[in-house]
Amino acid sequence: MIPIRDHNPTSRPAILVPALIAINVIVFFFWQPTLDGNDIEQTIFFVCNAAIPYEVMNGEHILDGVADGDLRGQDARLFAEVQLRRCQDKNVWASIFRSMFFHGGFLHIAGNMLFLWVFGNNIEDRLGRIKFLLLYVLAGIAATYAQSVIAPTSVIPMIGASGAVAGVLGAYLLLFPRARVTTLVIFFFITAIELPAVVVLGLWFLLQVFQQAGSVSGAASGVAYMAHIGGFIAGMLLLLLFRPRRAPPRAAVF
Repeated sequence: MIPIRDHNPTSRPAILVPALIAINVIVFFFWQPTLDGNDIEQTIFFVCNAAIPYEVMNGEHILDGVADGDLRGQDARLFAEVQLRRCQDKNVWASIFRSMFFHGGFLHIAGNMLFLWVFGNNIEDRLGRIKFLLLYVLAGIAATYAQSVIAPTSVIPMIGASGAVAGVLGAYLLLFPRARVTTLVIFFFITAIELPAVVVLGLWFLLQVFQQAGSVSGAASGVAYMAHIGGFIAGMLLLLLFRPRRAPPRAAVF
């Protein structure tokens, strides 16, 4: 199921949601080496700039681990290239934040930005811009740690806004479970139907749980499902903490 739009009006236009989308798009096309077809360059970039579970759990660069013999069986050429690029001074904590703006391909960023566009404006409207931004960033951080906890020795870079966006989805589910969402359903044929948000987002979350249960680390397929789960739950908890303002009364229709 692919959500296209929700039927849930806001009291003011969103500013942060389109700004976050613009930043992600700019990073994708103009910073990270995504479209040049050079896999080794892209890998080196992500190793040097993105969050890695081993680094998050140990607070040190994976190169330090390799030098100490803590990691074995890794691609020696890759680490040699990384060393030449002098990314030993990588800030592990800053990489957690940067990872929220990196994506592995066009479909990856398109999917994340679509979900953010459909569901983000109502959360920004109800929480206010400062609390919305805090929820987005903190959910992304929580997602990184959730994935790192279940795969603490992994040296695969974690990239994507999925965890942060999942936090927005979790908040939306609590605030607007009955909101109608126009959704593309693809099953032998493609059709658009309206479904309540609790169905769309509930099924999305259950899919992440089933996918996680079917893999050892949740990243065997290249997707960090535990990050999605952690971000979603974090978004729900942060919403309760932030206590969103009441929705403005709607004018009666005669």
